[in-house]
Amino acid sequence: MNQPDVEKRQDVTDQRPPSPNSSVENGDPSNLQGQDLERTSTFATVLSRLRSRRSGVVEPPPDGGFVAWMVVFSTFLVTMDTWGVVNSFGVFQPYYQDMLQRPPEDVSWIGSFEVFLLFFIGTFSGRLTDAGFFRPMYIVGITLATLGMLATSFCATYWQFFLAQGICVGLGNGLLFCPCMAVTATYFAKRRSLAFGLTAAGSTVGGLVFPSMVRQLLPQIGFSWTIRAIVLVQLVTFVFAGFFMKSRIPPRSAGPLVEWAAFKDLEYTFYAIGAYLAFLSAYFAFHYLAAFSRDVLGISYSSSLDLLLVLNGVGGPGRIIPAYFGDKIGPVNVYMICTLVAGLIMYCWAAVDAVPGLYVWACFYGIAVGGVQSVFPAGLTSLITDPQKQGTRMGMVFTIVSFAALTGSPISGAIISAQGGKYVGAQVFSGTSMLLATVFITAARVVRTRKMGLGTLNLAKV
Repeated sequence: MNQPDVEKRQDVTDQRPPSPNSSVENGDPSNLQGQDLERTSTFATVLSRLRSRRSGVVEPPPDGGFVAWMVVFSTFLVTMDTWGVVNSFGVFQPYYQDMLQRPPEDVSWIGSFEVFLLFFIGTFSGRLTDAGFFRPMYIVGITLATLGMLATSFCATYWQFFLAQGICVGLGNGLLFCPCMAVTATYFAKRRSLAFGLTAAGSTVGGLVFPSMVRQLLPQIGFSWTIRAIVLVQLVTFVFAGFFMKSRIPPRSAGPLVEWAAFKDLEYTFYAIGAYLAFLSAYFAFHYLAAFSRDVLGISYSSSLDLLLVLNGVGGPGRIIPAYFGDKIGPVNVYMICTLVAGLIMYCWAAVDAVPGLYVWACFYGIAVGGVQSVFPAGLTSLITDPQKQGTRMGMVFTIVSFAALTGSPISGAIISAQGGKYVGAQVFSGTSMLLATVFITAARVVRTRKMGLGTLNLAKV
């Protein structure tokens, strides 16, 4: 190679634009340090995220934002479709009694078993939620809940109604409600009670929508097509909610189905007992208010549905307002107050002997029992310190509560039948059960405050 060729190549090289890394090649220490820091920062961020996913590190709840509030709205819709139907069973109770010619305690088993399964499989669905199987459970839950209601439209005998509405719908609701509540809890900390209150308001909306549909459609298109119209509403809202519901916490594959160590925490155990006693009586009015108005006060079936609409309608503020104060003064404190007030109002039902008085009573009790229903999960999750165990521990208490929901209304129905159609004994039973719940909720609060280093009598936020 001759010398002129070398010089030409050198000239071409000198005319090239400087490369971005020329300063590095030239040994500029300031640029070298800046690029090293940038690369190190980017690498550290990626590595941190990978480690968080692998190790299951849980980031703090966002406590708001579009995704979090859409999860709340989606759970609101799920609650409307599940608890809305449950709280509307008072529409079906007298209708089934007349159509099937069965005593009230027999018909009550249909609604009670539906609530029982909704709570009972919480242990399984809650643990599966922690393990990362929320989406498959949601799909199966929608399928069972809607197919069960659709099958109800074809039923003609007691056992057909029991299998379709009691078992199939109950299983579907159980695969939907507990997992959705557990997922919602992971998005909030400071506003958790409010989030639960807003989701619980879905049962109020459902308790207004579905009885209204029955009242308007039943005389026009009959029972079967009325139920199918309800199924259509459920299916559309279930599918819409499914687009936004997603788990935020990394899956926890290891761990038992039932975490018996949880019961070593006395506040958790006392709270579970209190919730059991509260739900032993919580649904008595929802199942028997319409029947009471017909049997004792002599009003028509259509007018009795108005009472059920009032009971469900006032539950809206009854669910949201206590939940709001739950974030301010503590959900356990609010739950304790709600059970106390609900128990006292239940006793007052025994003194009602006129239709106007029954409307007034329904307003007050609907507000009180709305707080019992909405603040219950918020108080429970406040006693669970590990967010990766929310589904499991919440599901365990749901399963305990399921036995109260299963037996509460049938026991009340048996008391009514044993007293020749009088409701006083059942009213006293329900009121006493709710007041005993207050005692155990108070005990849970005392244990928690002592662990906080406070005395028995204090104003601590619990």
